[in-house]
Amino acid sequence: MTVMAERTSQMSVEEFETIASAAPETVTLEFINGRIGVKKVTDGDHSTIVSWLTRRCMQTRPDLDLYQSQGLQVDAYREGRAKPDAVLAPEAHFAGHGDWADPDGALMVVEVTSYDSDTDRRDRHEKPTAYGQSGIPVYLLIDRDSGTVTVHSGPDRQVGGYRNILVAKFGEKVCVPDPIAIELDTEALKNYVR
Repeated sequence: MTVMAERTSQMSVEEFETIASAAPETVTLEFINGRIGVKKVTDGDHSTIVSWLTRRCMQTRPDLDLYQSQGLQVDAYREGRAKPDAVLAPEAHFAGHGDWADPDGALMVVEVTSYDSDTDRRDRHEKPTAYGQSGIPVYLLIDRDSGTVTVHSGPDRQVGGYRNILVAKFGEKVCVPDPIAIELDTEALKNYVR
């Protein structure tokens, strides 16, 4: 019988927020599962993918805003801090919120994979668990390594993660379910991978 040791937190959320507020703009810090993580600075293709998604969302859902660099309180009991590449929410939803907003009201979080060693753990495992546990309806993962778009929906607040997972290859059309209800033609994403 294998016994899993409970992971102890590296620091308190307050200590993390102090460190994150002093970090230079060239570094993005996150705090998930009690561990501090560093997100790689985005490259031009990464930024272009987020811009591509912004245009698609604004064309089909002008009532929503796609926020970039909005920090969210995630993880069990909101003790984690994540900075998704984008957060889709009602227009002006995060106005007046601080650096780390409550995720209630966020309709979709988006991550675009970076070419670094932490992408697998962070974007494919830890973040779907944290976002689902936070009740965010949709997690959209644009995975440049595998050339796929993964739509996670049906969040599981008890366990974390999502009940429904749809994977499509770049070039296919992807339906993002309610409450977003948009279709994405991902053909253009083939141009933004190594």
